[in-house]
Amino acid sequence: MKITEIQIIPIKPQNGLVAFASFVLNESLYLGSIGILTRPEGGYRLVYPTKKVGERNINIFHPINKVFAKSIEKEVIKEFEDVMKNDRYSENSFGK
Repeated sequence: MKITEIQIIPIKPQNGLVAFASFVLNESLYLGSIGILTRPEGGYRLVYPTKKVGERNINIFHPINKVFAKSIEKEVIKEFEDVMKNDRYSENSFGK
C-alpha cells in the first residue's frame, strides 16, 4: 500500500473535528473528505464520509481491516501534526 499526496485542511475546531484530509492510494485512487477528530483520551482518529439515505447513514468508503486502517491513520495523522507544527495554522489562529 502506498499513500501519497496527503493534503490536510485545518478548520476551526467544532465537536472534536479539527481538519479534513485527502490522499491518493497506490497512485490510482483519490480519497477525500476524511475527518480528523480529537480523541477524548488524547490523540486523533479518522472518520470516513457517509451519505444520509432516508434514516440511514451509508458509508461511501472506509478501510475494511484494522491493519489497513491503522496504516492510513498513522500516515494521515503524522501529516496533520506536521502541518499544525510547521504551517501558518496554529491553535492561536482559531481564537483559542
